[in-house]
Amino acid sequence: MGKAHGALRSDFTVVIPALDEAPVIPDLVRELRAAFERHGLDGEVLLVDDGSTDGTGDIAEREAAGWARFRVLRHRRNLGKTEAMTTAAEAASEDLLVLFDADLQHTPDEIPRFLAKLDEGWDIVTGRKVGSYDKRAVSSVYNRLSRRIFDVPVSDLNSMKGFRAELLDGLLLRHDWHRFFVVLAHARGATVTEIDIELHPRRAGKAKFQGSFRILVGLIDLISVWFLLLFSRKPLLLFGGTGIALAAAGALVAAGTVYLRFVHPMLGFEPYIPPMGYRPLLYLIMLLETLGFLLVGFGLVSEQVAQLRDELEAIRKKGV
Repeated sequence: MGKAHGALRSDFTVVIPALDEAPVIPDLVRELRAAFERHGLDGEVLLVDDGSTDGTGDIAEREAAGWARFRVLRHRRNLGKTEAMTTAAEAASEDLLVLFDADLQHTPDEIPRFLAKLDEGWDIVTGRKVGSYDKRAVSSVYNRLSRRIFDVPVSDLNSMKGFRAELLDGLLLRHDWHRFFVVLAHARGATVTEIDIELHPRRAGKAKFQGSFRILVGLIDLISVWFLLLFSRKPLLLFGGTGIALAAAGALVAAGTVYLRFVHPMLGFEPYIPPMGYRPLLYLIMLLETLGFLLVGFGLVSEQVAQLRDELEAIRKKGV
């Protein structure tokens, strides 16, 4: 989407989280410059040095000297990719954001393709990785689970993406929830599409997201997001439903106890006395009924909190 000289496109910000990427930073800056020149771009570039210990931020500033729209933002310690993304979004001066990894596994020439797709009216454009990579099996399982659970219309949630900055307004992203940004935004009505992007081998350094522990954390986060989306708007579904089930179980135990204690002998059968007597059954009934009614009450209070939150959100949107 090259433009004539003098009509450079500048309405976007490239967000680059970077952690200990010193070996690849010179190539990154050079190739970004070249891509901007080829495609007539003059957007803002924000590289977030996320607590690097190898001088990533200093090297980036040195390599980008004289590039007025290139800035380095710094975290004193490593906070994570989610925090790096939100830090850059808060500092960005443009309405369109393109999330780009510092490892150059995607080429900067993909940036104008994302911008062109956003120009079509989409709120989010995600990249579908094409090419071989070490974590394909794990990534495919995670993406399939996400599509099935959250019903998002894209097949790769954790890749390069472009989106409108306004989508982050009021959207709380917890640690490591950058991979669920598309899910959460789509649940709030954002339109989403995807394009194929070529994946290149990492040139230097080590992958930051690997190991079996990361898989476990990802699955736990997936369950957390599912829980949030399913029950945050209707908490009575969870607490009320569970409470009613417990109360019903208590009623069934009570009915069985009454039958064994009073009705069974009246029908001419031998009295049945449990090995430990009827007192444990009585305690069980009291426990089930108490927990059941407490959960229903908690669910009703939670519904009031959810209603208040929705009202405050509506007021905030009107005031924007």
